[in-house]
Amino acid sequence: MLNPWSGLKGLSARLWLLATATLINRAGTMVLAFLTLYLTKTQGYTAAQAGAFLALYGGVAIGAAPLAGRLCDRFGPLPVIVAGLLSNGLVLLAFPWAHGPWIVLATFAMAATNETTRPAALAAVTAWSAPEERRMGFALIRLAINLGVSIGPALGGFLATRSFRFLFWIDGATALAAGVVLLAVAARLGLTGRVVSDRQERAAGGAQTRPPGSDTLRVQAVDAPSSPAPADPRRRRDASPWTDGRFLIFLAVNLLVTMVFFQHNSTMALYVVQTLGLSTAIYGLMFTLNTLVIVLLEVPINAAMADWPFRRSLALGALLSGLGFGGLALVSSAWGVAATVLVWTFGEMILFPTAAAFSAHCAPPERQGAYMGLYSMSSAAAFALGPWAGTRLLAAWGGPVLWGIVFLCGLVAAGLFWRMAETAPPSRVSG
Repeated sequence: MLNPWSGLKGLSARLWLLATATLINRAGTMVLAFLTLYLTKTQGYTAAQAGAFLALYGGVAIGAAPLAGRLCDRFGPLPVIVAGLLSNGLVLLAFPWAHGPWIVLATFAMAATNETTRPAALAAVTAWSAPEERRMGFALIRLAINLGVSIGPALGGFLATRSFRFLFWIDGATALAAGVVLLAVAARLGLTGRVVSDRQERAAGGAQTRPPGSDTLRVQAVDAPSSPAPADPRRRRDASPWTDGRFLIFLAVNLLVTMVFFQHNSTMALYVVQTLGLSTAIYGLMFTLNTLVIVLLEVPINAAMADWPFRRSLALGALLSGLGFGGLALVSSAWGVAATVLVWTFGEMILFPTAAAFSAHCAPPERQGAYMGLYSMSSAAAFALGPWAGTRLLAAWGGPVLWGIVFLCGLVAAGLFWRMAETAPPSRVSG
């Protein structure tokens, strides 16, 4: 039996460097998870006012994503990632000294710098991997994220009992460390400025060298593939994601199902603790279960599904997400909740790498940053809209109605994904 993790071996050193920097950064990411507690316990804000700060963060994230994408197209993803990490680290280190109106400015700066790195990382995976490798590339980055998330919030909960300032200092220090590691190792590898992928080099033909004084990496090309991946004839060099009708339809459907997913950190908490009467410790263990399953299974699952057409993977991911959250209406015990978490976790593992790979496939090489920026913006919009809509439905109609609507949203999204004009993975000839 083939090793399901073997697909990671063929990924480039650049992707492994990005994954390492992501792991360092996410291992210390803890401020956002505890921001409302920090604002209410140490700064005297009400719960509603603390929620407004999260809304501000989400609003800034929506605007930062497309801007970051445009910067990636202009300067390349690497400088954008490094600049985002270093500036975010400095903002986090200074955040504890902000009081009153300055906290608004600090939250704005934290969101702008942190959310800049997300679309840039997606653009980097797109540029630094061949089309048939992208699902595994995105799965690798998500593996690094989830390994880090398994450390950061747990450590943050311990540090918060001593002082919330430790959270900002650790989070800031790991962001700076990730930026320094990425910059230092990239410099040793010659990865400065815009990075041209091996695929682009092969398309240009033959071995090329880095011109004197140039900040563009030229990789020594090896044997070009005898049958290059078929290009999507609908993609144009001057295409814009804002005028790409197929991509906009995909984003609308993805927004719907991603709003379903973001119930896990909003209405699910309220329903599990307040309605079902389970403890906050039980709720926290659900995140541990989610993270462990992702770390163990996401890479093998995406390796097994690498040749699936996009619409099949997207539809299955959306359906499992709807089934998982919708199933909360039918359970009342901790074991029942855990079963629903397993279902939507499988949906998450299938949906998110495929959605990122589909976005990358839609983008022409010159517009990868713009496409990934708009994709990131849709995720930020879901983060802002999903919890807002879910909490209002829960308050007005109760859990069964909320979870019924959530299930229908997942089902509708699955159907729409399935009916999308088929676009097969680049490694396949047809859909």
